[in-house]
Amino acid sequence: EIAPKAGLLRVREFYMGEIEHFVNPADKTHPSFHTVKDKNLVLFGRDDQLGSGKTKTITVGEAVDSSLVNNQTLAYFMARTQLFLEKIGMDPTRLRFRQHLTTEMAHYAADCWDLEIQTSYGWIECVGHADRACYDLDVHAKATKTPMVATLKFDKPEQIEVAKLKFDRKALGKAFKQDQRTVSAALESLAESWDTFQPIATALESDIGSTPILNGEFTVTREMLTYTRIKKTVHEVKFTPSVIEPSFGFGRILYALLEHSFTRRPSDEQRCVMQFKPSVAPTKCAVLPISSTPEINAIVDDIAARLTAVSLATRVDKSGAALGRRYARADEVGVPFAVTVDFQTVEDGTVTVRERDSMVQVRLPVEEVVALV
Repeated sequence: EIAPKAGLLRVREFYMGEIEHFVNPADKTHPSFHTVKDKNLVLFGRDDQLGSGKTKTITVGEAVDSSLVNNQTLAYFMARTQLFLEKIGMDPTRLRFRQHLTTEMAHYAADCWDLEIQTSYGWIECVGHADRACYDLDVHAKATKTPMVATLKFDKPEQIEVAKLKFDRKALGKAFKQDQRTVSAALESLAESWDTFQPIATALESDIGSTPILNGEFTVTREMLTYTRIKKTVHEVKFTPSVIEPSFGFGRILYALLEHSFTRRPSDEQRCVMQFKPSVAPTKCAVLPISSTPEINAIVDDIAARLTAVSLATRVDKSGAALGRRYARADEVGVPFAVTVDFQTVEDGTVTVRERDSMVQVRLPVEEVVALV
């Protein structure tokens, strides 16, 4: 970034993670769509942005059926993003998907939605979801002069309509010189289905007699080729895949999670708590002795060793501060559980386990602590 600002939201250097999911542009269904189709999302479509200014809460399935979201695969990744953020502890009431306006979208994109999270800075974009169509692979194919295609094999041979082309190589060479192979390859790719070639044929048969191809870089005229519409039996079909691209800004997600996790005790606003879900809390358990006697400290060390042995990050606080103060210290850094070793532990081998958010405490044998945590 050239101009850092907004605290941790726009910094010099940041980490991103992207999924590049390739899909047949003629079939953008997703095999796992049924697992998320009933998930509710808060959607802020472009029509609502320019009109009512209000969001809609609808299921993923309804969004696809109404064409608010372009296709199943894009909607599937939007739902999975929502589920992921909820799982790590985001407040669902402060999440929404905003659709890019027509003026914001790249010319090649089919649909784009940003997952926005509400923070003290307002609604900030944290995850982008873009259907980038075939643009990326088309550009790579052109630059490398290598076809970037996938193959769909049929269970049974199918008959399809194609265009059989015959080029006037002399006319192509005169018009495009070293690029004639690129032009002919592009036309042959379009000719593999009459549906994709028909717009070319219509333009060539019109009064104009020419048509642009490859995003307008070349113009083909009717003198350069002839074609015949035929039926062809095929066992497979080749296509340039579209790409669905979820793009995650990890720094922004982490910052928003810190904000969403921060709270205060209703009974004492001076007591701050980071309500991290146990799955993402850096430290899972605190072990606190009620006293610093050798017998109690030995039990504390034993419990900490048991927790660490099963990869549960543990914090031991043997300071002389009051127990309530040490609970508060653990709460401030988001430790979800605390084990207290007291004088009764020495007598009967039981300890107290406290849950951070509810502050509920239970008494149980030392041997059961690891399984409970």
